[in-house]
Amino acid sequence: QVQLVESGGGLVQPGGSLRLSCVASGTFFSLYNMAWYRQAPGKQRELVARIDRSHSTNYADSVKGRFTISRDNAKNTVYLQMNSLKPEDTAVYYCNRESTPTLWGKGTLVTVSS
Repeated sequence: QVQLVESGGGLVQPGGSLRLSCVASGTFFSLYNMAWYRQAPGKQRELVARIDRSHSTNYADSVKGRFTISRDNAKNTVYLQMNSLKPEDTAVYYCNRESTPTLWGKGTLVTVSS
């Protein structure tokens, strides 16, 4: 069964950094567009960053210049490097495979607090 497994979340102080990883099982990882979403308490899930098969990227305005999405197709992994973290970045971060049907990981919690 194909799965997405996120890791790398945790507690970090404002201004700190974290790197999230998402490992995909199964084959043909390189053929899929991948994305990171997040959901803060009481809010809707929102797109954070997306990377397509050609490694083109796009970002939510709120994270531009601070977050970087990348992928390593040899490792079936997509990353989210998060720098200059703010308390408003606190959320559960989910990995997503753009496919039919779409595929979601279970999420990893990021808490930004002093």
